[in-house]
Amino acid sequence: MDSNRLSKAMQTALNSQMNKENLQAQIYLSYGCWADSEGYEGISNFLFRHSKEERDHMMKFLEYILKRGGKVAVSEIPAPSANPTSVNDCFEKVFKQEVDNTKSIYSLVKQCMEEEDWATWNFMQWFVMEQTEEENLAIELLDMIRVAGGKDASHSALFSLDKRMGERGGDARLAQEVTTDRP
Repeated sequence: MDSNRLSKAMQTALNSQMNKENLQAQIYLSYGCWADSEGYEGISNFLFRHSKEERDHMMKFLEYILKRGGKVAVSEIPAPSANPTSVNDCFEKVFKQEVDNTKSIYSLVKQCMEEEDWATWNFMQWFVMEQTEEENLAIELLDMIRVAGGKDASHSALFSLDKRMGERGGDARLAQEVTTDRP
């Protein structure tokens, strides 16, 4: 008996978004590594926490597809684009990728409406709200960089920003706190 309650098109779209969330996680991870190599410990851990959050989003899609009886299709993840050239460039890229992700989420919501797939439409509402928060956070970060001097931010301003970013909470453990005893 086939228990799949997703149309073929919806299943494909949900898998595509799931894999996009996985790419988002890789981009944040890559940017976190870049920030750490530049000496920005607070910014790097902020980005690492966001990498985990994006992976959690990927898992939400995966679990939803499975619960609706669909087939999950994990695809190859393209390598993230080039590393940022500055803290300002990093957060400009973060903002652009969040806006792009929002467009994908909205496209899925539109598809739900067209197919009258109300279960998936309801599932997607969490992501609509999440993307609003993500875009607002990216704008807040860009504003902080702008106030610090934008592309021309001084070392002391970037030091303060890095410290502030390190103090932001999150549900992922900071990379420096992870040990073999406390993974």
